[in-house]
Amino acid sequence: MKIGYARVSTTHQQHSLEAQLEKLETAGCEKIFSEEVSAVSSKRPAFEEAINFCREGDVFTVCKLDRFARSVSDLSVQSRALQEKGVELQVLDLGLDTSTPTGKLMMNLLISIAEFERELMLERQKVGIEKAKAAGKFKGRAPTARAKKEQIQKLTAAGLRPSDIAKQLDIGVASVYRYR
Repeated sequence: MKIGYARVSTTHQQHSLEAQLEKLETAGCEKIFSEEVSAVSSKRPAFEEAINFCREGDVFTVCKLDRFARSVSDLSVQSRALQEKGVELQVLDLGLDTSTPTGKLMMNLLISIAEFERELMLERQKVGIEKAKAAGKFKGRAPTARAKKEQIQKLTAAGLRPSDIAKQLDIGVASVYRYR
């Protein structure tokens, strides 16, 4: 079965959603999931529902790769999830179809390049942090609760509960217990 997924970020993109739905129908999708949710949002309920709906032998179809994955690392995670379920991926605008040898090669190349770039970025970040530490410029995140120790103690003495103190000072409850 061909399962389609379409997404737009805002209600102002209705024409884009309609275009995606039309492409998915033309491609032969029998079941289509769609939603209006920002790619930055941590939750994509219709996407998760579509992935869960897929069974072995199905084809998960999107119009563009950015509708499937929100980042290079997400591409790797999501494609592995489909692969483990025995589901193929089809990206219409790229002509990518993992049910073909060429499509599998393209997907593996995309994932390999994404993982390579991520490793290079982490390596550069590590080198930069080491240089900053050596120059005395990198000290890590400034402790916020320690700077509010006196306020924590005053509020505790005033009889406020730790959870109320934490809310008021915008710190964690554990920090309140640590410094009261």
